[in-house]
Amino acid sequence: MRGKLGTAVVVVCAALIGACSQPQPPAAAEPTQPLDTRPTEPPVADPSEPVASGNTPVAADIAAIAGLGAQFDPARDPADDLATAKVEAQRGKKRILLEVGNAACDRCRALDEVVEGNGDLRRFRDAHYVWVKINASDEQPNTAFFAQFPMMERDYPYLLVLDADGGLLVSQATGELRKGEAFQPARVTAFLKQWAPDKPE
Repeated sequence: MRGKLGTAVVVVCAALIGACSQPQPPAAAEPTQPLDTRPTEPPVADPSEPVASGNTPVAADIAAIAGLGAQFDPARDPADDLATAKVEAQRGKKRILLEVGNAACDRCRALDEVVEGNGDLRRFRDAHYVWVKINASDEQPNTAFFAQFPMMERDYPYLLVLDADGGLLVSQATGELRKGEAFQPARVTAFLKQWAPDKPE
């Protein structure tokens, strides 16, 4: 009896093992997709687009912000640029500095050279301000945009410091930042520190 039971168990086990080891029918094959070999282009940021809200600037935000202070461009809309600057100033807890001038302005180029050529001054500016160049020329005076600010001298560059919401803090002619025709890095630095959102001790 014991022998018959053992043989039956062996037969049942062998049947189960055999059933489990049977090859399964192949699954229906997915149709083969052709490989996409077209060259891909990296995304290009559009500096004319205002920055999106959020805490992390994306490539388009960075390009848009860089475009604000790149050059005096009569084709740019200063109201759009100010809206972009406000978003970045609020995100970075910065002030907005509007540099009013034009491409033909020698003093405007001189101010750029002083700021860009001085690493400490440039870093301080970038840490505390969103710098925006606003064109004011015979070709494009941007009269409607400037109507919201006090009357400015046409002695360019002219500086307007705004809070992160666009409220005017100071309207500054740049004669005080120069000695003769030359901008003085110490005076420019003192002006930026005076109006920075978190003044150093």
